[in-house]
Amino acid sequence: MRIVLVGPPGAGKGTQAAFLAKNLSIPHISTGDLFRANISQQTELGKLAKSYMDAGNLVPDEVTIAMAKDRMEQPDAHGGFLLDGFPRNVSQAEALDDMLKAEGMKLDAVLDLEVPEDEVVKRIAGRRVCRNDSSHVFHVSYKPAKQEGVCDVCGGELYQRDDDSEETVRKRLEVYHTQTEPIIDYYKAQGLVVTISALGKVEEVTERAMEALQQKTGDHK
Repeated sequence: MRIVLVGPPGAGKGTQAAFLAKNLSIPHISTGDLFRANISQQTELGKLAKSYMDAGNLVPDEVTIAMAKDRMEQPDAHGGFLLDGFPRNVSQAEALDDMLKAEGMKLDAVLDLEVPEDEVVKRIAGRRVCRNDSSHVFHVSYKPAKQEGVCDVCGGELYQRDDDSEETVRKRLEVYHTQTEPIIDYYKAQGLVVTISALGKVEEVTERAMEALQQKTGDHK
């Protein structure tokens, strides 16, 4: 099964991608992981991407597309994959279609995780991270620390990251609406989009997603 996962920041794409990929026995391919892997391994594409990032510029589509193509050609992805963070705009979506067509393949579904904008802001702006260990994450509403501002695990100071501020979150949502949301219409024209609510417990959203995907593609896994 070949799936693209889309949704605004804070929709829980990374969490859902991990569960869905495991349930469907396909690799989870995220743009963030692709960049980190290529940069840490100092591949030619990684060096190129880093040169743009170091200069404070966006990495061009062709570099991102090349990284994704290289990853999708790995043996574990031959039976399918779940793409998270790629394609990010319509030109990348067109490039993905061309790549798959050249191999005689196509996407099976595009899963759109729907979350109200106010909920996105609440989810992200409410996060608090431990200064000692960034894996210790709390939330002022959903997972509050026992003592405000203090990590339950190690006693470190909890703080709000700059990119979690409400202002930054709203800017990220603007970018999503402008650049990424148009791919939903692009894929709707191909009859590929399945939209589900990403509200509720993680397990409930995963179950909802699995049911929607199976209805869309039949029981094929």
